[in-house]
Amino acid sequence: MSRRAVILLLLALACGIGGAASAERTEPLPQELEGVGITEHLNTVIPLELEFVDDAGRAVRLGDYFDGERPVILSLVYFSCPMLCTLVLNGLTDALREIPWTPGEEFEILTLSFDPTETSTLAALKKQNYISEYGRPGAAAGWHFLTGSEASIKAITQAVGFGYRWDEEQQQFAHAAALFVLTPEGRLSRYLYGVQFEPKPVRFALMEASKGEIGSTIEQAIFYCYHYDAEAGTYTLAARRLMRLGGLLTVVALGGWLSALWIRGGRRKRAAHLSASAN
Repeated sequence: MSRRAVILLLLALACGIGGAASAERTEPLPQELEGVGITEHLNTVIPLELEFVDDAGRAVRLGDYFDGERPVILSLVYFSCPMLCTLVLNGLTDALREIPWTPGEEFEILTLSFDPTETSTLAALKKQNYISEYGRPGAAAGWHFLTGSEASIKAITQAVGFGYRWDEEQQQFAHAAALFVLTPEGRLSRYLYGVQFEPKPVRFALMEASKGEIGSTIEQAIFYCYHYDAEAGTYTLAARRLMRLGGLLTVVALGGWLSALWIRGGRRKRAAHLSASAN
């Protein structure tokens, strides 16, 4: 087994990833996170007939952004989010700068607010900020910021498996962090988790989706190492799980060190035995 595979396995064990591991987790899910998360619906066609409002205040349909030729990156955020949504959009922007492709040319981006109270005016401000941050003015034609009704929002979030929840006490949403890559026909091709995205995997996902291919997810562990801290009102790294991971890594490192000592000791004994026999 490669070092990378071992690390991913340890992450999965530490964070409780995947069917059986998730089912056997000993820590109860916080009430604030009930219904929050992502359930992958790969190869599902999203409802393209859903109506939203774009950043210019015009009524649009999701189908307007799928031309049968270019893939689409969908990000589900809310524009007044105090932390996680900004991190996701910043991470996407950082990755886009390193990719030669530009929104509006080789692919499209839909950044859709799942807060039904947000308006196209706020969407326009967010778009202006991120196009400026991106540094490619031409991308404005292909990066769309949308708002919509509660009914349309529920339909699209359920279609992609995005679970979120309003926290009345904190006055903000608890939600997950991911990007959804879709084929030119609107079929879910790949999920990219986290708040930082390496340029090569993003470009690969776009290339894959552009050919109508359906991918898989192999690095979901990092996303699930994060949880919503109700007291702090933020998403923070779960210290208990980190300690568990650190313990596992320590055991592996210690085992490797002891193995090396045993092997070295055995070699010395054999060398001493051979030397004594020769004398």
